[in-house]
Amino acid sequence: MNEFDWYKGKKVLVTGHTGFKGTWLCKMLLMAGAEVTGYALEPPTEPNLFDISGVKPCIHSVIGDIRDLEHLKEVFRDVQPEIVLHLAAQPIVRDSYKNPVYTYETNVMGTVNVCECVRLNPCVKSFLNVTTDKVYENKEWEWGYRENEPLDGYDPYSNSKSCSELVTHSYIHSFFNEMEVAVSTARAGNVIGGGDFANDRILPDCIRAAGRKEDIIVRNPHSTRPYQHVLEPLTVYLTIAQAQAEDKNMAGFYNVGPDDYDCVTTGQLVDLFCEKWGEGQSWINQCDNGPHEANFLKLDCSKVKRMFGWKPRWHVEEAVAKTVEWAKVYYAAQDVPACMEAQIREFCG
Repeated sequence: MNEFDWYKGKKVLVTGHTGFKGTWLCKMLLMAGAEVTGYALEPPTEPNLFDISGVKPCIHSVIGDIRDLEHLKEVFRDVQPEIVLHLAAQPIVRDSYKNPVYTYETNVMGTVNVCECVRLNPCVKSFLNVTTDKVYENKEWEWGYRENEPLDGYDPYSNSKSCSELVTHSYIHSFFNEMEVAVSTARAGNVIGGGDFANDRILPDCIRAAGRKEDIIVRNPHSTRPYQHVLEPLTVYLTIAQAQAEDKNMAGFYNVGPDDYDCVTTGQLVDLFCEKWGEGQSWINQCDNGPHEANFLKLDCSKVKRMFGWKPRWHVEEAVAKTVEWAKVYYAAQDVPACMEAQIREFCG
C-alpha cells in the first residue's frame, strides 16, 4: 500500500462506512495505516460486507443517522478528523421511487449536515463528497458528460444527488473558500466487486442466482452502463483527498468512470459473468416494465486523467473476474478478509 502511505496516522472520517463501497474504503485506509472513524446506519443488508470483511473491530464505528445533525456534530468534536470522505446515501434508484422523502432527507440534508460539521471544525483539511454519474441532465446522447454539463436528475435518487452537489457548491462559495479546507466532489459510475448484497443491482442478482443454481433474471438487457471495479473510484477518492490537502488548487469536481471500452450493455455484462462463473450458468430476458431508469449514460473522465495521471487498471472482464473470485471464496466459507486484502494489494501494486 505504498501508494497511500500519506494516510498513515491520519484521522479519517468515512460516512456510510457500513455500506459496500464504505467497507472497501475502510479496508484500504486500514491497510494504509490511517486512524479510521465511520459514521453510518447499521449495515443495509443481511448478509453484509461490513460484518464479514474484518473491518469492524479495527475502526471506531459509530452507528448514527446522517440526518441527525447533533449526533454528527458530537462525533466531529470527539474525533477531530483531518480528512472527511462522505459516502452516506440512499443509493438505489428503485427505492427512491418507493420512499422519495427519505431519499431526499438522506441525500440532501445529510450532505448539508456534513458540510455544516466541516464548516464548524477547522481540523478538517480535506473533504470529498461522493455523488454519482446520474447527477447530470441525461439526454442519452453518444458522448460522455463533462463536469461543466448541467446538473439535474430524472428520478428522486438522481435528483437528490444533483442537489447534494449544489449544496456542496454553495458551501464552497459561501464558507469553504475562506477556510483552509479543500473540497471536491467525485461523480462515479456504476461499481461492481465482491461483497455487494444490494437488491436491484445486476451483479449481486447474478451472484444470488448462481449461488442458488438458478437462471439469472435480467429485466433490461439493452441498457448501456459504464462498469468499473469498486477499487477504481476508491483509489481516485483517496488520490483527490490527498492531493487537495497538499494543494488546494487541486480541489474541484471530478468524473470518475471507466473507458468507453468498459461501457457495455447489461446483457453483455451478464454474459461475462456467466463465462467467469462457469458451471453452465445462464440467464433469461424478463422485462418487468419497472420505473424509468436511463438507458444510456457515460462520463468524460479526461479531467481526472489530466489532473492526476489516472487511468483504469482493471477493465470490465477483470472486474467481473475479481467479483466472481470474491463470491466463490464467500460461498466456500473461506477467508474473505484475506481475499479483499490480496485484491487491494494486487490493484495497488
